[in-house]
Amino acid sequence: MNALDLDVLQQARDWVAAGKCVHLVTVVQTWGSAPRQAGAMLAVRDDGRVVGSVSGGCIEDDLIARARAGELEDAPARLTYGVTRDEAARFGLPCGGTLRLISERLHDTVWLDRVLASIREHHLIQRTVDLVDGHTSISPAGPADGPDFDGRRFRSVYGPRWRLLIIGANHTARVLADIAATLEFHVTVCDPREEFFSDWNAAQATLLTSMPDDAVLEIGTDERTAIVAVTHDPKLDDMALLEALKSPAFYVGALGSRANQEKRRERLRLFDLEDHQIERLHGPVGLRIASKTPAEIAVAIAAELIWVRNSLGDGQAARSVPQANALKE
Repeated sequence: MNALDLDVLQQARDWVAAGKCVHLVTVVQTWGSAPRQAGAMLAVRDDGRVVGSVSGGCIEDDLIARARAGELEDAPARLTYGVTRDEAARFGLPCGGTLRLISERLHDTVWLDRVLASIREHHLIQRTVDLVDGHTSISPAGPADGPDFDGRRFRSVYGPRWRLLIIGANHTARVLADIAATLEFHVTVCDPREEFFSDWNAAQATLLTSMPDDAVLEIGTDERTAIVAVTHDPKLDDMALLEALKSPAFYVGALGSRANQEKRRERLRLFDLEDHQIERLHGPVGLRIASKTPAEIAVAIAAELIWVRNSLGDGQAARSVPQANALKE
């Protein structure tokens, strides 16, 4: 879940608690080019106040008009935009783009409170709504689960923001932190070395000065956490990897040449790691784009993070990413 959609849930909850009439609108299906993907949300009040986005703006205007006119139903209902070419043009949808939305009145904060509590505890949760009988249910979700709609039931998946723990407060980490924050990762940087953390000034990242293995445990690593070691110091990188490779993190990577990665794997085998855990390591880290400078390496790492994040649930996709060239040592 990105920061915008989390804000939608929190603001919708606060509005309902204050006694406002609020509808939650969720993108459940898209065809062709669409400005927002399935799962994107918007909350709109009957006075026209809105938070979130389901399109580039014109659909939001129509939803606001419907809310003010009292035309949004209390029961969950389907809304489809862009069925015809003229309608797509009127609502500013790209060529061939069609959006199907579900609108539902929020009568209380019970399920919102439960979802928000799960997010704070770094748990994934899914909510299913039956459009025919109105039945709703909430249950745990896995990292491969996503929004789904079969024509009768739609499922929304809510969870904590994607997180990135970077081991090392060097130049590569600084650039990577900025890029990752732009990509909706909550970024934490860990480096216990005073000569590195004393001058750290990346506003987009939280700085930890604990030991790397402690940091992996401290942040509560979950299925939406990525961990990347970039110090080039085996004493620090390997400490983090020992814990990271045993964790549920969806991505674990380390900077270094192919030769150094083989040495690293040999060292890891001396500890209590199983082969299948060591095989999770992305090293050399990042997509293969002939990167050389710290900024280019950061771009390669960020690209691989996005590739793996967007491929969750696609079999072994996460391990078939084209491996990168990292800095040669």
